[in-house]
Amino acid sequence: MQRYKVSWKGWLSLLLLIVSFSGVFAKAAGPWRALDFQVLTGQFGQVAKGVFFTGKGGVGAREGFMFALTLFPTLMFALGCINVAESMGALRAAEKLFRPILKPFMGIPGATGLAFVSSFTSSDVGAVMTKGLAEEKLMTDDERTIFVSYQYAGSAVVTNTFGTGAALLPISVLPVGIIIGIIFIVKVIGANIVRFYLKWHAMKNRNQGGAVNG
Repeated sequence: MQRYKVSWKGWLSLLLLIVSFSGVFAKAAGPWRALDFQVLTGQFGQVAKGVFFTGKGGVGAREGFMFALTLFPTLMFALGCINVAESMGALRAAEKLFRPILKPFMGIPGATGLAFVSSFTSSDVGAVMTKGLAEEKLMTDDERTIFVSYQYAGSAVVTNTFGTGAALLPISVLPVGIIIGIIFIVKVIGANIVRFYLKWHAMKNRNQGGAVNG
């Protein structure tokens, strides 16, 4: 992928995707909010205060189906944006930009950069992008395992900290920025534990194979 020259359109589309998925303009005033992915997705579906069209109360297959239904607009919109940006060279730009960071950091390729950024605000988009990278052979099975272990622990750290964890923020003894930073560090440590385990397991299999062949 690095043999291709990245045009200015590739860098611009990558920048717009990073800004959109990172959530930096989610609370911005004025037209800048239009650059945020969650704002563009919208809040349609609220029937009354605290009640959405998915309903309230009870568990079961119906609840699971309605929840899955709410994911369609987000995933379809995200994949549409990504496909357009990819056609302009954003994925090649991401490889060049993130490879020097992510390869030594967690042992994953730079092509995962967009999924890495989007995983801060959306676990669903990050998961779909990772699946696409694996299917396109842009990452190995081991790299996918490492990246999934990073995403799964404390998924969508920014969104969930301000969403499900909002009730605890007023009584927290630490600023929210430090809380998110600690979660991020622990996620990276967990990914590297999986990374080193995979290396150890591969080395063990090679040694056993050599002993059998010898």
